[in-house]
Amino acid sequence: MKHFIYFSKDAVTSGKALSQNSLMRAGRIDIAIHSLIQGLFLSHDFRTDVKFHFVFYGMPDPPKHIEIQVKENTPIRKKDIGTLIKKILYKYKEGEKREVFPGCFVEKKSFLKVVEELENCKIFILDKKGEDIRKIEIPKDCVFILGDQEGLPKKELRRLKKIATKISVGPKVYFASQVVVIVNNELDIRGV
Repeated sequence: MKHFIYFSKDAVTSGKALSQNSLMRAGRIDIAIHSLIQGLFLSHDFRTDVKFHFVFYGMPDPPKHIEIQVKENTPIRKKDIGTLIKKILYKYKEGEKREVFPGCFVEKKSFLKVVEELENCKIFILDKKGEDIRKIEIPKDCVFILGDQEGLPKKELRRLKKIATKISVGPKVYFASQVVVIVNNELDIRGV
């Protein structure tokens, strides 16, 4: 299984907060949406071997972990991703990991806890200064961690450096959604 973990320090953590703001003013949920689309969608198909994780630390109730994997009855369409995230956040129930729709879960969980639960996979942090993705071995069970325009939190980054490999997708700084496309393309070429 391939995992993408997208961290956002400012993305809102309630359906109501998302409803009351534009996607940009809701902690740049628009970036999260574009990244999810690039992570799960293909032309006329989906990547069913990918789980996309959002970890949002914005107000009013951080942290929130949303996990989405396309299943047969997952109600997912590109134009409705914002609505899907809003509905998932509305259905959060304290103290449980709740499946809101098939393959769509929400819970209160910290960024590091989400990563720690995936330590049985090879973990990679996307970083411009990392090793070239084209030169490293990538197993089928892998995790790719990326942040929004603010990047990853420094405190957590120190811990991640002990358990993860820093990799780069190229010499420039790309949008998070572009990074997801490049990673998926590399995995497709390798047949991973």
